[in-house]
Amino acid sequence: MIKNYWKKGTKQKVFTILGLLILLTVLFVLRDDYQPALLFVRKYIFVILLSLIVLILGLRKFRNSSSTAGRLGILALMLVFFGALYVVGWHFKMYDYMKTYYVFNNLNKVEIHELPLTQNERIQPLRNVFSMANESVGETKDVSLPHLVRIGDDNKWTMAIQPTEKYMWQGMTDNTEEVFAVSSTTPFPRFSNENRISVTFSIGESLKFSRNTYNAVVQRFNIFQLFNMEPSDTYYMKNDSGKWVEVVSLIKWKGFLFPYPTFGGVMVIDSGEHDMSDYIERILIGKGTYVSPDEMKNHEYLTRQNTLAESVSQLQAESLKFLGGFSDPLPWNMETAVKIPEMPKDQNQQPYVTDFDFSDTETGAYSGLYHWFGLEPVGEERTSLSFSVFVPADGTDKLYYYNHASKKQGYAGVSAMPLKVKESRKEYDWSANTPVEFRPYIKNIAGKKRMFFMGTVSSISKSNSQQFDGSATPDLVLVDSEYRDVIWIDVKHPSQWDKTVYDQLNEAWRASEGIGYYYQETPKEIDIAEAYKDSISKIIPVKDDKAELLEKLQKQIDSLKASSN
Repeated sequence: MIKNYWKKGTKQKVFTILGLLILLTVLFVLRDDYQPALLFVRKYIFVILLSLIVLILGLRKFRNSSSTAGRLGILALMLVFFGALYVVGWHFKMYDYMKTYYVFNNLNKVEIHELPLTQNERIQPLRNVFSMANESVGETKDVSLPHLVRIGDDNKWTMAIQPTEKYMWQGMTDNTEEVFAVSSTTPFPRFSNENRISVTFSIGESLKFSRNTYNAVVQRFNIFQLFNMEPSDTYYMKNDSGKWVEVVSLIKWKGFLFPYPTFGGVMVIDSGEHDMSDYIERILIGKGTYVSPDEMKNHEYLTRQNTLAESVSQLQAESLKFLGGFSDPLPWNMETAVKIPEMPKDQNQQPYVTDFDFSDTETGAYSGLYHWFGLEPVGEERTSLSFSVFVPADGTDKLYYYNHASKKQGYAGVSAMPLKVKESRKEYDWSANTPVEFRPYIKNIAGKKRMFFMGTVSSISKSNSQQFDGSATPDLVLVDSEYRDVIWIDVKHPSQWDKTVYDQLNEAWRASEGIGYYYQETPKEIDIAEAYKDSISKIIPVKDDKAELLEKLQKQIDSLKASSN
């Protein structure tokens, strides 16, 4: 048709060329709009090709068949094939099963035999921080979801104060002009003054069209990245020059038969004002500087950092269910199959980003931020801790896991913690409060490494389950995963936590483990000679009339005894 139109004359040729140019321009400029379709084809390429082959061959056979029975038989076979494909692949989730198995086979797994210590414990859970941040902004502003990141040597919750998505005009015209950065180790997070940093981003998560973070990053992709990558979580942090940047985690899809997600590096977006040159750049080639996983080690602020998409680490942790073999997670086996437990009211699901110290574990792992998972058996009534999984949060191609089950430690898992806390304080109104986000707390106490779970009691609005409130001084608990005892600790005095634990549990440990005595008061040294001198000086001889009379009588008695002899 186009060929016939082209031959009609010069005018038609001009229109054809202009139409093709317009089409190419639209395809180039709007690639962020159709990229999800390209990504869908990439994710399910094998299934799509297999379905097309069966469909084409079936239709060809159908057309060549001369009998009605033959055609009906071909249609029936095609229906059976596509029905079986749906039931097995999607209803019974065998497609996801195979995808997870591919993740397991391509995962750089390292089993460790000593737990790392935790450090820089964060006090407030994510949803509390999010609620308190929203209490500090106005009607036309929203707060992005907080992320725990490393700023220098400190861990902080960072989030953007961005134009609200309720009003489209602000999203089209305004910039993101402020960022919250509050300490994660304090019970008193302040969302004002020095923790409210003035910095302008013309690209933001809530902004519209080409100024939206997702759109701007996708526009930056080359032709191969359009088929293989997608933007994920957005983080706010300082670069090596001390300037605030927006870091977008990227997911890269690998494989052909059952493609699976991996860490694909990050896209770093610098701060800056919105102007005409900025507009032209993001329309044509997008915004951001791509840093591949291999190049991240060249940027100090991206190492030991939290930049890994949680959907990637979740799939990696879940893949450990294949440690017992390909068939072990099937319904008739499940001897070592595990799952990531879901907490019913705790809106922040695993992983819990935690700061670990690996310096004394001889694993070679860095000390810094990790995605931690506490895997449990697949049965709903089973709540034991099977594995502790440590996924480097900076995307390092390794996964460390500690096998509690094989060591027969019998630790209680995360999903068992809420009921233990509620049972320890029956006077609480647990219909309006709930203990949330039980992250690991591992310390050297009384001569050995001991594992606890730290939880925070949060108030939850009955009308809005997303509205959390832990107050500035939340109630904090530690639960011993081995002894199952609940220790309520003083959130304002972290230096006393370990002693508080010891004071409550030392007798149980001494009876069970035969430990010695710890946290004893150091006796005060006393100078014996000085003490004796002081005591002598306090003895004052006293002589009264009775004493002299007694002494005189005693002499007379002694003399009489001597004369009688």
